[in-house]
Amino acid sequence: MQPRWGEDLKSIGAKGKGGYVAAGGGEIGAGSRGMEVEALLRNGTEALHLNLGVIEIEMLSRYYSELLRWSAKMNLIGKKQKPEQIIENHFLDSLMLLPILQRPGCSLLDVGTGAGFPGLVCKVASPEMELVLVEPRLKRVSFLRHIQRSLKLESVSIYAERIENLNFTKIRCSHVTGRAVAEIGEFVAMIGPALDENTTVVCMKGPKWRQELDEAAQLLADFSLELEGVVERRLPFSDAPRAILTFRRSAS
Repeated sequence: MQPRWGEDLKSIGAKGKGGYVAAGGGEIGAGSRGMEVEALLRNGTEALHLNLGVIEIEMLSRYYSELLRWSAKMNLIGKKQKPEQIIENHFLDSLMLLPILQRPGCSLLDVGTGAGFPGLVCKVASPEMELVLVEPRLKRVSFLRHIQRSLKLESVSIYAERIENLNFTKIRCSHVTGRAVAEIGEFVAMIGPALDENTTVVCMKGPKWRQELDEAAQLLADFSLELEGVVERRLPFSDAPRAILTFRRSAS
């Protein structure tokens, strides 16, 4: 079982009159109009005990700006979201995977990545990681390739395919994940051909993760997957609960 991460988010999670209070005392929420995206990213990552440098914060801020610009023309994220909601629900939520991914030789297969969450965001923060993105919607693939070129990200492969149509003989990654793609059992069945004895399956879930885990018991057994660890966290601005579940093939 993996250890729990630090839980001290009170300085970020306290609610002010117009929104949540940042670590430095500045209010976010209704008063977020004057706060720069970089400050939101910096405060959020610090609250999650993630160590991102100035360059990574700047790159994620550029990613955010391009996301908004492209979202005006296509459906990349939900409409009418405030800056802190976009940063928290997409960028910070994705970055919660970093403690699992930041290790030598890590490679990530991100299934149904959409606008690059979580894989492309984690790639910015962990540039040495090899990344494979799978996204069937061509407009979103165009956006992913634009972000890859704009941020000069290397060792990124993007497949404009449905997961069931991929040839996995040439794709093997140490970790496989998918954000908001399917419930645990359905996701395991979907990615079955991508798994071997060295693969870690990473499921990003909300408060109903225990129910999903119980319902997935038979499919997990069919693929010889055992629960390796559960890390429960809360998003820093909204205090919304998150759980990251990791699975590995059993030794038998």
